[in-house]
Amino acid sequence: MFDGYDSCSEESTSSSSSEDSEDEVPSIPASLPIIKNNGQVYTYPDGKAGMATCEMCGMVGVRDAFYSKTKRFCSVSCSRSYSSNSKKASIMARLQGKPPTKKAKVLQKQPLMAKLAAYAQYQASQQQQNLAKSKAGESPIPVECFDWGRYICSNNLVGAPVSCFKHVPMGTCWGDLAEGVRVEVLNSDTNLSTKVYWIAGIVKLAGFKALLRYEGFDNDTIRDFWCNLCVPEIHPVGWCASSGKPLVPPKSIQNKYSNWKAFLVKRLTGAKTLPPDFAAKVHENMQFPFKKLMRVEVVDKTHLCRTRVALVEQVIGGRLRLVYEESSDDFWCHMYSPLIHAIGWSRSIGHRFKRSDVSKKIDGQMDAPAPLFAKVKDVDQSGEWFKDGMKLEAIDPLNLSAICVATVRKVLADGYLMIAIDGSEAADGSDWFCYHSTSPSIFPAGFCGINNIELTPPRGYTKLPFKWFDYLRETSSIAAPVKLFNKDVPNHGFRQGMKLEAVDLMDPRLVCVATVTRIVHRLLRIHFDGWEDEYDQWVDCQSPDLYPVGWCQLTGYQLQPPAAQSEIKYKPTSTLRFSLMDWIRFQRYGISDQESNGSGSYYIKQEP
Repeated sequence: MFDGYDSCSEESTSSSSSEDSEDEVPSIPASLPIIKNNGQVYTYPDGKAGMATCEMCGMVGVRDAFYSKTKRFCSVSCSRSYSSNSKKASIMARLQGKPPTKKAKVLQKQPLMAKLAAYAQYQASQQQQNLAKSKAGESPIPVECFDWGRYICSNNLVGAPVSCFKHVPMGTCWGDLAEGVRVEVLNSDTNLSTKVYWIAGIVKLAGFKALLRYEGFDNDTIRDFWCNLCVPEIHPVGWCASSGKPLVPPKSIQNKYSNWKAFLVKRLTGAKTLPPDFAAKVHENMQFPFKKLMRVEVVDKTHLCRTRVALVEQVIGGRLRLVYEESSDDFWCHMYSPLIHAIGWSRSIGHRFKRSDVSKKIDGQMDAPAPLFAKVKDVDQSGEWFKDGMKLEAIDPLNLSAICVATVRKVLADGYLMIAIDGSEAADGSDWFCYHSTSPSIFPAGFCGINNIELTPPRGYTKLPFKWFDYLRETSSIAAPVKLFNKDVPNHGFRQGMKLEAVDLMDPRLVCVATVTRIVHRLLRIHFDGWEDEYDQWVDCQSPDLYPVGWCQLTGYQLQPPAAQSEIKYKPTSTLRFSLMDWIRFQRYGISDQESNGSGSYYIKQEP
């Protein structure tokens, strides 16, 4: 194991071997500013082209590659959508018989998501600083992404463990990685021109990221550093010996011990390290079955009650960017999302479906195989079962901070139900949404009351506080039997206050820095750091829209940093989904800010 330790001094280590030089990874010159966005890297070779931010979707890229002379939009579709949004914001105000509200004006003048605008502004300021330093002869500062390590350490935070997320790479094979595990990493504390390595121990874990400390520093934190454990630069102890790489102690402590080999033998005896096949497992787990041009059925974001065909355009870390047929609109979701299905699913269960008029298929296009999709639990509908008109409580997909009074509008096959929010549903049923009977997003009547959650009553209902018994009598309806609901609670491992990366489901292309603020058996209350509580979302503990700290870095997805309260006062409705869904949300809750909803527990009383 220690054969790789050939020297304990920098002076006695020779220059890089041919094998070592092949291991070198070409780096982007420090003089080139970099912008990272959704896994793509844009560089500015002459420093003059500059960056542009699409005023519609928030895409950051090279200005010369943007659409039209004004360079305001990244594509024709974004330009058209921007124009459409401005018109709809004005129409909404006129329908209410009043001038546009403050928010409507924001939608007209600033359709770009506030999160992305703030981040783009931060990146732009970094670019300007780099150019200024470059002119002054100083080394430019690279445009940095959000620093999870600094955020966690400065606030003494805890990241949810990878084992909480079974759908992510390594989620089911993370093993017993914990504090104290040793690894071999590059030695950055050296003056040598060649790559040398040293052993470090895990001081703290947060998702995929670990705070590492070089062996020999003991309690000295000066050289501690954060690293993603799934990157190729992390190796199990013994890798250097088997690969012929030199182990060299950091120069700061080079003279601390006279016999470093004996020190390592003593220190590492009985210590744990990574499994020898760890890197191979990471590589295997980073392969995803969905491929570009696969056809799927996915919820129509302009009409929640139906599905339509979409093509896989991009796959990042298991997240799919889907583009609807006959449209340039896209939709982001995870490959295990309950919103996507195999072609033919809608017909098989009796769900509404928007037929496509596309007659000619694109070369390479194929239907995604049925086994690739998430499976739902089989249910027996032959006995007592859900019936049309039954009342229940459900998370509103258009306002995920709210659990609302709802009604079963249609019973479909295979355990699927069409649900509507009482008091605000469209006359044509276009805002009905589909939940499976085992979904953790539907609850029996009385769920919120028993568990101290604020239930959102039907819009316009004046007999407050809301009481289910009175409401059922007034509406001549019955509540769905409690025994029909899913009461399984997995040992998920989440704890209140844990940090993670979570999808903003009101704009599902965004993955944000977030916190678990409430745990209600299997239900989690997710708070987006820097935003008001009214934007919190109720999410199931097994939701594929939750990720551990470091997932974005590992997969190349863009992470949205916490919002700065002093800079961002308003989070506008998603411009990507400004259509029927926004109109429905407007009808239910109005343009003005919604009141924050509480949170709570499950079928039995549980302390918050």
